Amino acid sequence: MIAWPRRHGHDRKMSVCNDIPATCAPGDECRFSESLAPQVAARPGLSGVVPLQDGRDAFAARVLFADAAERTLDVQYYIWHKDLSGTLLLEALRRAADRGVRVRLLLDDNNTSGLDGVLAALDSHPQIDVRLFNAFRNRRWRWLGFLTDFSRLNRRMHNKSFTADERVTIVGGRNIGDEYFGASGETLFIDLDVLAVGAVVADVARDFERYWASASAASLSGLLPPATPHGLAACAANAADVARRDEARAYLQAIKELPIVSDLLMRRLPYTWAPTRMISDDPAKGLSREKPRDLVLRRLQEVLGTLQRELYLISPYFVPTKRGTAFFAQQARAGLRVKILTNSLEATDVVAVHAGYMKRRKALLRAGVRLFELRRTAPQRKRLLRMRGSSGTGSSGSSLHSKTFSLDRVRLFIGSFNFDQRSARLNTEMGFIIESPELAGASADAFDAQVPGGAYEVRLQGGRLQWIERNDDTETIHYREPGTTLRQRALVRLISWLPIEWLL
Repeated sequence: MIAWPRRHGHDRKMSVCNDIPATCAPGDECRFSESLAPQVAARPGLSGVVPLQDGRDAFAARVLFADAAERTLDVQYYIWHKDLSGTLLLEALRRAADRGVRVRLLLDDNNTSGLDGVLAALDSHPQIDVRLFNAFRNRRWRWLGFLTDFSRLNRRMHNKSFTADERVTIVGGRNIGDEYFGASGETLFIDLDVLAVGAVVADVARDFERYWASASAASLSGLLPPATPHGLAACAANAADVARRDEARAYLQAIKELPIVSDLLMRRLPYTWAPTRMISDDPAKGLSREKPRDLVLRRLQEVLGTLQRELYLISPYFVPTKRGTAFFAQQARAGLRVKILTNSLEATDVVAVHAGYMKRRKALLRAGVRLFELRRTAPQRKRLLRMRGSSGTGSSGSSLHSKTFSLDRVRLFIGSFNFDQRSARLNTEMGFIIESPELAGASADAFDAQVPGGAYEVRLQGGRLQWIERNDDTETIHYREPGTTLRQRALVRLISWLPIEWLL
């Protein structure tokens, strides 16, 4: 949703994929590790960060780093879809392993249905090791696991990181799938990652080691049937077939033309250098063995306690609970500017979460908090998302997935943490706290400039909620949740009465 300032260099076009061969060969200008060393050495203790808002930029960066890696790739995700982008990225990992790169892939097991054969094949590669977090023992009837082991399987690894050679990393809100990378004709998730080099990368690498060695990370031996002798070849053939499809060719052509590709290959990416701190949950949270001091929530509470002027918060799944509502209300009553963007009912992909949020709206509004709810479609949506490229990659609607907040225009959080009970109490999370007035200020300014035109502003008038829709110079007032049916509104109201807020 937030259009960050772009400072790309010359628009030199370079090829990324031709049926998905490697982007660049070891030994050429793609040796990112070597090129970064002087910049990092000149700024001890700092990290160079670049926000990746555009989904195609985010995909291109991951492919480039996979193809440029020389020693290691450590990859950790909550969701990895078996679609166009997911297939191509798995193939990029296999290519790296063929070059001798050690690849470790840690996936949460809640969303791996249909991937068992592919994961087993990759794990059979001598340079690839795959582990699953909080694995389901019954691979066919997973729901049986919830019946017999709910307390464990209800806790998931929501972390997302992609680290190459322990020199460069990508951390943020995106999972792996077409909807996150602008490759889907359906809903596009508005999301945000940050590419980072410098001091913070070592912290991410150490955190990956902590999760990899945790009691919740299970090797595939004994979990999945052994791979077939031709499993790896079949994966490569399938990836080549996927890349030859018309929609894949259109998407990859758009990727080739992205300025970030030439900027990365020519080593001229415009980093913002700033003190950057990684925060993450103890992986023991996946087994309900964490200590309160080791939670992301505790670290965020410490940061929020320093507020002096304003808080701009973006969270797709916003369930503040009674306690969180009291905090935001207290800040607003003290004179701070508090603005929150979340999904509208028409845009959300998790109706139950909206049920947990909706019953807190009036209390927040009475205190002076300004609430905005993303519209599924808006006239300026493509401009806000900076959509580029050819046909076949446009989406019919949007859903918010970014998790970020700006504090006092001096500090910025970007990560996987939603302001809901699932992130706070059940799932493991991670993110960066970036001490950068430049980025935090740009985020707040962009919120003010763009969000009112792409979201409904919720107001309270005479005890009744109103949704303000702005289009150019006109305003339309809705007295019911816009873009929804009576049945949808009744369902979400019913869910809001259930005692399940701790699960949301």
